[in-house]
Amino acid sequence: MANVAVITARGGSKRIPQKNIKNFRGKPIIAYSIETALESGLFDMVMVSTDDNEIAAVTKKYGAEIPFFRSIKNSDDYSGTADVMLEVLEELLRNNMNFDYACCIYPTAPFISKTNLKKSFDLLKEKKFDSVFPVCSFSYPILRALTINNDGKVTMTWPENLKKRSQDLAPSYHDAGQFYWMDVNSFLKEKKLFTDNSGTIILDELEVQDIDNETDWKLAELKYAMLNGFHG
Repeated sequence: MANVAVITARGGSKRIPQKNIKNFRGKPIIAYSIETALESGLFDMVMVSTDDNEIAAVTKKYGAEIPFFRSIKNSDDYSGTADVMLEVLEELLRNNMNFDYACCIYPTAPFISKTNLKKSFDLLKEKKFDSVFPVCSFSYPILRALTINNDGKVTMTWPENLKKRSQDLAPSYHDAGQFYWMDVNSFLKEKKLFTDNSGTIILDELEVQDIDNETDWKLAELKYAMLNGFHG
């Protein structure tokens, strides 16, 4: 059984310049993903898929491999994670590098942990899922969501829930945006990260932060400090 970790880190971030290698509490944010993957002991290979020379240099400094650069086709704003993973796994096969399981790890995931990586991998094997990824519950029930029309009028998105108490509504979850474990054969067949046979682990809200803008970045640093007992 062989496992590969693929950290997806293209260049050209517009909302946060050099996002994938921007300093996050003392080191490039991508370093957290690389170091956690290496220290987990779960992988025979930890690599980064990138099109950017500066990201490549940081990657090598922290111990990950770059066996090949990402194609131009999968380096624009419209290429999805599944497209990138398919390209990587097919290229590895062409180079006679066969893996049973792959873990796609995002480069801006400072909350990623060895414990959660192992827990998800064990679940993937035990339940024979196609993929496993972490989720987090929405902080407020989305079934009581509101819609605002062009005239500024507000309505219930689901009016049938108007008189229901929040605690009586089923919780809803969102992707934590950290990693996806996958069975390689299943992925190459389905070409999807999320199938009808996917499983999940649930993370606490403090362990999750989407990072799309500067405010998100500051929130992530605050959460990281809280989790790790830092001050200032």
